[in-house]
Amino acid sequence: MEEGRRAEVTAARRIVVKIGSSSLTTAAGGLDADRVDALVDTLAAAAGGQPAKAREKEVVLVSSGAIAAGLAPLGLRGRPRDLARQQAAASVGQGLLVARYTASFARYGIRVGQVLLTSDDTSRRAHYRNAYRTLEKLLAMGALPVVNENDTVATDEIRFGDNDRLAALVAHLVRADLLVLLSDVDALYDGDPATPGTSRIAEVRGEGDLAGVSIGSAGRAGVGTGGMVTKVEAARIATAAGIPVVLTSASRAADALAGRPAGTYFHPTGRRSAGRLLWLAHASTPLGALILDDGAVRAVTERHSSLLPAGIAAVEGEFGAGDPVELRDTAGTPVARGLVSFDAREIPRLIGRSTRDLARELGPAYEREVVHRDDLVLLGAPGGRTAPGPR
Repeated sequence: MEEGRRAEVTAARRIVVKIGSSSLTTAAGGLDADRVDALVDTLAAAAGGQPAKAREKEVVLVSSGAIAAGLAPLGLRGRPRDLARQQAAASVGQGLLVARYTASFARYGIRVGQVLLTSDDTSRRAHYRNAYRTLEKLLAMGALPVVNENDTVATDEIRFGDNDRLAALVAHLVRADLLVLLSDVDALYDGDPATPGTSRIAEVRGEGDLAGVSIGSAGRAGVGTGGMVTKVEAARIATAAGIPVVLTSASRAADALAGRPAGTYFHPTGRRSAGRLLWLAHASTPLGALILDDGAVRAVTERHSSLLPAGIAAVEGEFGAGDPVELRDTAGTPVARGLVSFDAREIPRLIGRSTRDLARELGPAYEREVVHRDDLVLLGAPGGRTAPGPR
């Protein structure tokens, strides 16, 4: 291996690449065909090989740009503030975006498959499995998935919020070996990169390396929703799940994918966990809450136990079986998040009772956990900590 190359990067076979709106469009809106072609050239070179079965690497592209691409065709001068017009722009722009990628990748004989996701599609067990199978099948058939948030139908309650976080979750979903975040900034700096005297941070091995670092929040072009804050948070999510991350500019993408020391390299800080639980921790919106007594809090957080009816003190919100809910202590502090086994209207009569008593009175279907430990993630740690149980 060439000296100075990042070994984990060059060894990666399955790579998720995220590109931001500002790297694909102009500030006024509209796709920049040259920028799209330049990105496609880089990704095609990184994948290598024709036909598809000869490719050395698999690439999943998480691409922003739908709303920005739809601005100019709709006569909008800038990104709308209201959700309805954002969704209208996304409806127009998503078709333009995928058409541009389809035409550009066709130059290399690479087919493109569009995958649109909302967090609601991915926090539930069955939906998570479907998303995984679709992406796996696209890759197995030699197609390159282009993933975006489904802005056209997403509501505030079911949005990922930014495609950086979506990219981190997709990287975990497809069991990627590497996540590359591309934007208009070439690396993470210890301050505003436009200010003289700031320095590039070449590597991040843990939270200690970020201590005292001032991270800006706004992108330069004004057409996206993210910034350096969302990219660092995405890096935290991915690295906590055992996936290394490179953060750099679109213009340095080729260097980054070749393993050269471009941008900022985030070393893995954790190990892979149950995939859908990472979605549960970072992509779901709780539809209600269960208030736990002190004993249940200890059982869930210290002994990694399931939540039983006897440990519930109160219930809040309206939700159905299978929905994500927050588990809180008596002070109202969230301690965990999980997929609940009962409807909200059923739980009041279960509160404080043993499963044996419930089964005797209501039937054997009630002799089960309210939240099983396999459907539960503890809060308060980067990436979330899953409660280990048999798989």
